[in-house]
Amino acid sequence: MIVWLNGTFGVGKTTTSRPLTELLPDARIFDSETVGCMLRPVLASVPVADFQDHPPWRALVVETAAQILGYVGGTLVVPQSVLVRAYWTELRDGFAKSGIPLRHFVLHADPSTLAARIDNDPEGTGIRRWRHDHVAPYADALPWLREEGEIVETADVAPHEVARRIATAVTA
Repeated sequence: MIVWLNGTFGVGKTTTSRPLTELLPDARIFDSETVGCMLRPVLASVPVADFQDHPPWRALVVETAAQILGYVGGTLVVPQSVLVRAYWTELRDGFAKSGIPLRHFVLHADPSTLAARIDNDPEGTGIRRWRHDHVAPYADALPWLREEGEIVETADVAPHEVARRIATAVTA
């Protein structure tokens, strides 16, 4: 199974994924961004705004997940923002075609909570600015994300509790 944690940058996907793997049997984190990092130098001659814009990223995420699950089984927790509906559809359909069950959760926080989290991020000013710049695309995507995923409110909720709620939903 794949448990995909979607949402805007800075909402707590990676922070939630760690305790979530402790709550789900045989779970491990699959950071699909590493696939994008692998493709950057190979596809440097093909200009894109984001590595997700490369069709091979989407296909390789599906194939890599299928290979990992075929090898070790269990559950993959994928903390990755996907804010382009066509890309999400391609990933979702690819997992279905590969016979991989998928649960899609969208971590959400109100704008003031999200801004506070981003502003207090210890990673530095550059990442804070970048995360703030990507709040609007998330807001634009939220209507279709509500249709495609299960919204998990994270305001005033500790990451361990968010993970517990997701684990309960997955195992119910």
